[in-house]
Amino acid sequence: MKKIFVALSGGVDSGVAAALLKKAGVDMIGVFMKLDDTPRFKEGEKKAKKVAKILKIPFLVLDLRKEFKKRIVDYFLKENKRGLTPNPCVVCNKEIKFGLLLEKALKLNADFIATGHYVRIKNGRLFAAKDKNKDQSYFLWKLNQKQLKHVLFPIGDYTRKEVEKMARKFKLPFAGVKKSQEICFIPATVNDFLKQYIKPKPGQIVNNKKKVLGRHQGLYFYTIGQRKGIGFSGGPYYVLDKNLKNNILVVTKNEKDLCKKELIARNVNWLSGKEPKLPLRVAAKIRYRHEYAPATIIKNLKFKIKNYYGVIFDKPQRAITPGQSVVFYKGQELLGGGIIC
Repeated sequence: MKKIFVALSGGVDSGVAAALLKKAGVDMIGVFMKLDDTPRFKEGEKKAKKVAKILKIPFLVLDLRKEFKKRIVDYFLKENKRGLTPNPCVVCNKEIKFGLLLEKALKLNADFIATGHYVRIKNGRLFAAKDKNKDQSYFLWKLNQKQLKHVLFPIGDYTRKEVEKMARKFKLPFAGVKKSQEICFIPATVNDFLKQYIKPKPGQIVNNKKKVLGRHQGLYFYTIGQRKGIGFSGGPYYVLDKNLKNNILVVTKNEKDLCKKELIARNVNWLSGKEPKLPLRVAAKIRYRHEYAPATIIKNLKFKIKNYYGVIFDKPQRAITPGQSVVFYKGQELLGGGIIC
């Protein structure tokens, strides 16, 4: 019989994923990954343990706090110091959930790991989930074939409402609980978190005509397209650009200035392991909640560096943000993605 490690977060989705596998009669172990000392993880561990007890499965706690800080939190701070807007969840999936957890599972003679992600997998190919509002494929573009051959996503073919209904049916104790914050290791706001680790670096705020309007306390406190928190009357103003070399924040009153048709993606990963034939027509997303946008991927002739590509959209896209992920789809299939330069 195949042995499966099920990642339990203490939430509805992972609990139902485990319950479905239990119902199927597989040999499984519930695993909680202790990644931080915030109240969210302490409460999550208690709930995960309770789920394992209800389902009558073995329960294991993996203390990955040291690795999580080094690979995820430090990465997040480093990228922000550079003035970028990183997505730590993308890196966490690659390095921790489908990296370290999978490594430890295989060493303990497991055949698969399973998670509560809303995504579908078939023959090493990833597809968007049935529930389009909960689909999490966007965060998985860094995965590779070696990882995918050992992964199961039990709830990918269900909607969130169906999952909550099953949670009640399986008598799991948390149906309808509050959703967790966007970044798991940040209990309050991103700016409050950054202020604890990054020293202020004041600079000029100018408009798109280079007129000085005021001062900022650090480029890392702003993201492209941001409107709130700029602090000028006579607006609204929008963050248009961050001049990293000269530490200048550029703003505009014209929201149309935020729209661009092209971007360069670095560190591009193709889930198949092979570069497709280019140019390639795709549907691209430049942020998690962004709509699919028709685009063409081309070889980036400017940098001439491997895994750098140009992405040309059919229509201008609002607030293309360096550091964020651009992710490529063909129909419902996730082809890959990269980091926006």
